[in-house]
Amino acid sequence: MRRELLKSVKRVVIKIGSRVLTGDDSGLDHGVIGRICGDIAQLRERGLQVVVVSSGAIAAGRSELGLTEKPRTIPQKQAAAAVGQTRLMRAYEEALAPHGLKAAQLLLTSEDLGSRQRFLNARATIDTLLGFGIIPIINENDTVVVDEIKFGDNDNLSALVTNVAESDLLVILTDVEGLYSADPGQNPDARLIPLVQGITRELERAAGNSGSSVGTGGMATKVAAAKKAGKNGIPTILIAGKRSGILAAAMRGDEVGTLFMPQGSGLNRRKHWIAYTLKPAGRVIVDDGARNVLQKRGKSLLPSGVVSVEGRFERGACVRICSMDGSEFARGLSDYSSSEITRLAGHKSSEIEELLGYRYADVVVHRDNLVVMS
Repeated sequence: MRRELLKSVKRVVIKIGSRVLTGDDSGLDHGVIGRICGDIAQLRERGLQVVVVSSGAIAAGRSELGLTEKPRTIPQKQAAAAVGQTRLMRAYEEALAPHGLKAAQLLLTSEDLGSRQRFLNARATIDTLLGFGIIPIINENDTVVVDEIKFGDNDNLSALVTNVAESDLLVILTDVEGLYSADPGQNPDARLIPLVQGITRELERAAGNSGSSVGTGGMATKVAAAKKAGKNGIPTILIAGKRSGILAAAMRGDEVGTLFMPQGSGLNRRKHWIAYTLKPAGRVIVDDGARNVLQKRGKSLLPSGVVSVEGRFERGACVRICSMDGSEFARGLSDYSSSEITRLAGHKSSEIEELLGYRYADVVVHRDNLVVMS
């Protein structure tokens, strides 16, 4: 199954975690980086295009600042990232050079990808670099990031980059063999799960959280990343990044790690951007009839189905669409501001111009800009 799946892969996003790149808490493991870059060179020789999402900047810069523990504050993380990012890129450049490959650095924030124009600019930059045979190395711009614009972790960033880069596969290199049925550190009967056909809520709850002093993402964030990539129709392979030759083995189709298969055909790339990249600015509560029409018939949200609005937002903002009990079931771009929707709630489309004095559209959220989440 894996070998057949990999035959169609032309472009792959490889996410490398901090715990793979660091030998201990003191800095980068250049031996591991060298082995991974050797595997990347093999993939390039096979004609594959490779985009890397790399953690490790903060861990690399920590020792330079004399910090004995993981930075706790945003300024400490920014300072460590500013020092460590140059060292991280130098390590990649030195490891790729013997294979005749070059690296380029792209630093992103969620605000960059939340802007459609900047999102498309990032896509064009990646396409151009790959066209020149250069390996893009992407990381979150920790030197300027604040809580409001954080991706949260590079697992999440890698899932978003699969959409930006229009890739066919996501490979996550971490410090465990893959997804287990239980915590192998606590349960000797835990077994590796080689294939996940669908990510359920039970699986997400069982994934657990991280306790590492180096990285920010645990198994829960990796499962979440696989789910987001799957919504774009992209499979994910989770493997132990420190093992020699593991990346090459995974890309040959060997049964290593865990393969997460996407469910269904996936969203188109613009709807994936709406659902998973944009940060919602407010909530639109709709009645049961509107929910049924949106979920089962794929229609647009009309003002007559709106019950109330929570939060303040402008026209064009991403909003959560929620049922009467407050649970989110869809997300979309609003054709009206929060104050305008409040005035239109419960009314017919034919009354919009009478109520507002103008009309942008006959709907609150058009079906082309609406994604049913569950």
